[in-house]
Amino acid sequence: MISYGWCRGIEDAGLLAGLNYDFIECAVVSLQLENAAAHREALPAYLESPLPVSVFNVFFPGELKLVGPESDRDRTRRYVHSAAEALHRIGAKTVVLGSGRSRSLPEGWERARGEEQLLRALEWIAEDFKGAGLTLAIEPLNAKESNIITSVDEAVSYAKQINHPAIRVLADFYHMDEENEALDTLVRNKEWLAHIHLADTGRMSPGTGSYPYEEFAARLKAAGYGGTISAECTVREPERELEAGLAFMKRMFG
Repeated sequence: MISYGWCRGIEDAGLLAGLNYDFIECAVVSLQLENAAAHREALPAYLESPLPVSVFNVFFPGELKLVGPESDRDRTRRYVHSAAEALHRIGAKTVVLGSGRSRSLPEGWERARGEEQLLRALEWIAEDFKGAGLTLAIEPLNAKESNIITSVDEAVSYAKQINHPAIRVLADFYHMDEENEALDTLVRNKEWLAHIHLADTGRMSPGTGSYPYEEFAARLKAAGYGGTISAECTVREPERELEAGLAFMKRMFG
């Protein structure tokens, strides 16, 4: 059965709980994993959240480079290990790897070399997530946000190379629309989908624009998808939009 969340700061967990959301999706970077004192201060809000923090996004801080000459193997491995421990303790299930600034190929960097670095990072994540009950969902981003992994097909190709149950893929309606990606990819790659992100025209709340939601929902249904769905978008009137957004998502996908 599909469960619904919204990408918000942990301070909005109570608001979402009051509106009957199933979970909240927060940012890994908000856990301050590389600052022990800040992490200790931040962690209780997630452990005591009135709503499950089942999904996390914004995995890596932008200055932690996964590819290119600034890639730091030891720092990345420490960060991934710390993330796995903290997220397991919080009870998270899915972690989204968007992090366009971290994974994008620097100008002049050989693509094959960058792909090799990214695959190595995915292997480290799979290794640490294996025993923590966590699944990584590789997020395809549009070409304005990343110059690597810009389609569901490309994300699946990376997951297949890792070939590990902890590595799966996310489909983001906004990025798919920006890249004119055919919605049939949802059915073609159904076995790899672990999470869905939604928005609408102008990257606003679901149901406020002209995205082809009926077609998107039909493809997800044809894929037999029954996992988590989060709205990830700009919100101008939180209480009104969050309530209306949940009603819209349940109408479309319920």
